[in-house]
Amino acid sequence: MTAYQRKLTAGFGRLWSAQTVSSLGDGVSHAALPLLALSLTREPMALAAVTAAGTLPWVLFGVLGGALVDRWERRRTMWVTDVARAVLLATAAAAAALGELSIALLAAVAFLLGLGGLFFDTAATAYLPDLLDRDPALLERANSRLRGAQTAASGFAGPPAGSALLALGRAVPLLADAVSFALSALLVRSLPAMPRPVPQAGEPLLRQARAGASYVFRDRLLLGLALRPAVGNIAFLAVETVLALFAHERLGTGAFGFGLLLTAEAAGGLLGAGIASFLGRRLGTGAALTCTAVTEGLAILGLAAAPDAYTAALALAVCGAGMGATMVLGPSLRQAVVPAHLMGRVASTSRMLAMCAAPFGAFLGGWLADAYGVRAPLYAAGGLLLGMTAVTASMTGNRRVEAALRGAAAGRNGGPGHEAGRPSDPAEGAGHRDGDFVEGAAG
Repeated sequence: MTAYQRKLTAGFGRLWSAQTVSSLGDGVSHAALPLLALSLTREPMALAAVTAAGTLPWVLFGVLGGALVDRWERRRTMWVTDVARAVLLATAAAAAALGELSIALLAAVAFLLGLGGLFFDTAATAYLPDLLDRDPALLERANSRLRGAQTAASGFAGPPAGSALLALGRAVPLLADAVSFALSALLVRSLPAMPRPVPQAGEPLLRQARAGASYVFRDRLLLGLALRPAVGNIAFLAVETVLALFAHERLGTGAFGFGLLLTAEAAGGLLGAGIASFLGRRLGTGAALTCTAVTEGLAILGLAAAPDAYTAALALAVCGAGMGATMVLGPSLRQAVVPAHLMGRVASTSRMLAMCAAPFGAFLGGWLADAYGVRAPLYAAGGLLLGMTAVTASMTGNRRVEAALRGAAAGRNGGPGHEAGRPSDPAEGAGHRDGDFVEGAAG
């Protein structure tokens, strides 16, 4: 029986259920928190503070959070974090019911939810490869299902549910999200516990955090996988900043039409997540990621040149498909090759780079639109994505990917492999030169 014929474990089913329920609650909150803030103030800076508060934990504590996750038992980290977020949202719901909501309170809730997301997401990323024995094919299938469920729950079902629940009362969407975290905690608590890998438990936390970041920057494959979402966030935030204005001024769409454009992108993301494993098998992971990167860049250029809303919707759907496939293939590869005791730090370092890059994209999009017109950020974003594809192709080629997978397998079997503090270089002892590939924009 091949890896592609093997079934995912029952434990994965519970993890999938937990993350789907949690993603539905996230979608509810993502719609409700900005609307709650809007009901309290019309000041743009105050509204921006609530939005920005949710991203600050990754910027401030990303690498340290990963180092802590690598010290803690991952399953316990996940369910304790879920319980803490459920209590937080229940408290916020009580404040809303009593009429005590404020912008400062909403910003604090957003910050603490973001902090909880840092620990949960990092722990889940590190737990999944242990659950599936670091099998690359099973990881691709698992991430495909997780990504598809996340898109459907947080992108399609959650936001309209959040808006509808808010009409019933300010406390209702917050309470609904609290229930989703409580259910997720129960499901995660039932998962099998995995050994806690802490080979350098006596080292100071900061030293361990630096070791994790250094591991990413010294390994060409992992660096290539990290650069793609970082640069991708610059490009996509530049697009997102002006997309509503572009749709209104150049495409002639109203609020409903703009919503349909976003729906088209989400639908493409579902398709991309579904076909990611197929692309990886047919083309090789490296070549598949190159294809998704080129697809994203060309799709954004197509969006920039779109003469009408129909063409723009098609371009966004194609871009969404590329991103959906990327967000399955890239993280799956990282989970397959990174040693268990470094997984939290490597994952959080990559995520932190992407989060830190996002504000630059927003600023770039606004500046370009103001200086050169609303289509300029779209052309710049497409060019940036294609340029990054060319730059990282030599870092993440098929042969480099295959060599890293062989090294990781050898390391698990007791041979020399992808060991801590010694980044892999397939050019050493592997008998070949660099290949050609890239990872996608937002994974």
